[in-house]
Amino acid sequence: MNATTALYIVPTPIGNLGDITLRALDVLKSVDLILAEDTRTSGKLLKHFSIQKPLQSFHNFNEHQIVASLIKRLQQGEVMALVSDAGTPGISDPGFLIVREALQAGIKIECLPGATAFVPALIKSGLPSDRFAFEGFLPHKKGRQTLLNKLATEERTMIFYESPHRLLKTLEQMGTFFGNDRRASVSRELTKIFEETVNGTIPELIAHFSGKDIKGEIVLVVAGKPARTSEDD
Repeated sequence: MNATTALYIVPTPIGNLGDITLRALDVLKSVDLILAEDTRTSGKLLKHFSIQKPLQSFHNFNEHQIVASLIKRLQQGEVMALVSDAGTPGISDPGFLIVREALQAGIKIECLPGATAFVPALIKSGLPSDRFAFEGFLPHKKGRQTLLNKLATEERTMIFYESPHRLLKTLEQMGTFFGNDRRASVSRELTKIFEETVNGTIPELIAHFSGKDIKGEIVLVVAGKPARTSEDD
């Protein structure tokens, strides 16, 4: 560990605990405090690897209230690690705020490489991966259709996170805005026993998942709009 680093951003497994890195374990064993999105979830991870360190909640509902006090403690010499429930903090999870404030305060940060759900989903989709747009979760209501309409002309492969109970609705809306000939891929339960990836057109995906009890975190990868060619002019 670099002695001058005060805040470590530590990715944790998205399912299979064997995916944690040796460096991540070393950091978690060495810091003074671990900031966790859910202390119960992270507590199970730490217990599995016999790590006994103080845990403090840091999530979307309290980060604005406590970030100033955490920055002060970092400035006073405490070393902390930030983890989310799964994957890399800051990717559709808490993390951006404390990183921004720490950088503004002159605090050194290190972000460890590690697990994140969208990379394996992108590769397994078979869609172009040289250029892509990560969109995270779509708005639930306000601005949802406006964003989908805007993304209808995006030529890069698009990546979304979605909850199981919203998947079919989202696919139906994408069929409306993007066209039913658009190819897509749904990955769920990545790295777990019941991992599944289904590729096809949007209607084919809807047919596959209709009537099923869909479980697990969802990564939805959608082909971009085909680029115009000279023959189209």
